[in-house]
Amino acid sequence: MTVLDDRTTAAMWPAAYPQGYAVVDVETTGLARDDRIVSAAVYRLDAQGNVEDHWYTLVNPERDPGPVWIHGLTSDVLEGAPLFPEIAAEFAARLDGRVLVAHNAMFDWQMIAREYARAESAAPVRQRLCTIALAKELSLPLPNHKLESLAAHFGVVQQRAHNALDDARVLAEAFRPSLHAAAERNVRLPLLECRPLTEWASAPTQPTIGRQSSYRAGSWRPSRKRPPCPYPNPGRYESDKPLKQGMRVAFSGDTSVDRELLEDRTVEAGLHVAGSVSRLTSLLVTNDPDSATSKTLKARSFGTPVVDEAAYTQLLRDVTPADG
Repeated sequence: MTVLDDRTTAAMWPAAYPQGYAVVDVETTGLARDDRIVSAAVYRLDAQGNVEDHWYTLVNPERDPGPVWIHGLTSDVLEGAPLFPEIAAEFAARLDGRVLVAHNAMFDWQMIAREYARAESAAPVRQRLCTIALAKELSLPLPNHKLESLAAHFGVVQQRAHNALDDARVLAEAFRPSLHAAAERNVRLPLLECRPLTEWASAPTQPTIGRQSSYRAGSWRPSRKRPPCPYPNPGRYESDKPLKQGMRVAFSGDTSVDRELLEDRTVEAGLHVAGSVSRLTSLLVTNDPDSATSKTLKARSFGTPVVDEAAYTQLLRDVTPADG
């Protein structure tokens, strides 16, 4: 694959491409609707993907920091950090007029949008670009869609995984050659609209420590019919291997992540959300595998693999495409 060089960039660059990008990474207390940002980083890039500047901040989430073993930010470290409303203006200035770029951009955008909604404001972002989607558009020969795999493909060295500043740097360095490869082939960028959220603006977040129930008061929402999974069921999940599109995943019991959000992420990854456990179920997700619910009892009788929610959210980051 030949990438455009600096001498030919200006003459050959697609006119429809954006004029600037904000490569973003946020680390959070978790994945639920009421989880908070604990650190954020932005690399501003020009139209051709060249770095203009970068910015990083810690954020006091006003609650338990969540998976410290992932992001490394303890309560002591975050205690003196600014609150989100105190950094909102600076953050917005770095996003303003640019396309938000992130690895799994829907997640980063949702977390950012919720923080601004809580601060009774809105992020000045109109479009986002997911580097996973761009890698798929370019048919990059990646073993999976982890950031480390994208980085390795372009020879970018990752120094501190799950550190917002280093993750944003790595993504910025990997995004530039991806962008040039797209421009060379005149590939239409997979841009999606970003709509500001408002439903959290007047709903104060209650500080929570430890495990949360997904069945909180007032959290009920009517179920909605989901489209059928487009991929065939490849069979059961095997330990130490990635999930594969088409697998049937069932959930049992309380989850720390809002159940509907967890199911949405499951569907978006190309998996099938199963309402019950059968011999065809690929995996059961439960935080209480020893309970006597109908799903856990059936899983035991069928020999269905069982993982907890934390392990499952990690597996969701690396779902293998269905056999073509």
